[in-house]
Amino acid sequence: MKQTNRFSRPLLLVTILSCTTLLGACAPLLVGGAVVGGALVVTDRRTSGAQLEDQSIEFKASSRLREALGDRGRVSVTSYNRMVLLTGEVSNDADKAAAEQAVARVDNVRATVNELTVLGSGAFSSSLANRSNDLIVSGKVKATLVDAKDLQANAFKVVTDRGVVYLMGRVTEREADRASELTRSINGVQKVVKVFEVITEAELANMRPAPEKK
Repeated sequence: MKQTNRFSRPLLLVTILSCTTLLGACAPLLVGGAVVGGALVVTDRRTSGAQLEDQSIEFKASSRLREALGDRGRVSVTSYNRMVLLTGEVSNDADKAAAEQAVARVDNVRATVNELTVLGSGAFSSSLANRSNDLIVSGKVKATLVDAKDLQANAFKVVTDRGVVYLMGRVTEREADRASELTRSINGVQKVVKVFEVITEAELANMRPAPEKK
């Protein structure tokens, strides 16, 4: 794993469970549930500015990727708190590197996690069945996190590609470990990759709204 950007605080945690290849030129990215029905989710741990920036980053990065790769791959971009995750498939290592470089040049991207799989020429279109299965797995993970009484489900962004589940968010180590444990137990999950921005319990407490005065 190679990271050219380092941050003292908050700590960026990129943990790969099972043998997943991580190629990071900058640092990681993530896409979080920022908008529901046009309204920002109040429980999102990003600032409203960061949520809007993530949407802009995803749009600009997708455009840059089309320019860099054309139809030579299937690449999904997820941004969370200006950290970008690349998932999908490309034909060769050169295209994998080109995708990462294209995204790194987008304004406000502070980290990139390149999880693109190299499958060879013409083999990058995953089947409808695989993509449908990924949607089902993501749904199961989200439902499991909602059911967990010791986690705030909206703090997590779930991305699934070819059975590999990527968990993103601004979470404590306790939350990161708990979410990973629950996700690993779900049928259909092949691997779990944690791409978290780790905060302290004290920082989490400061994010909670103060109790109303009576």
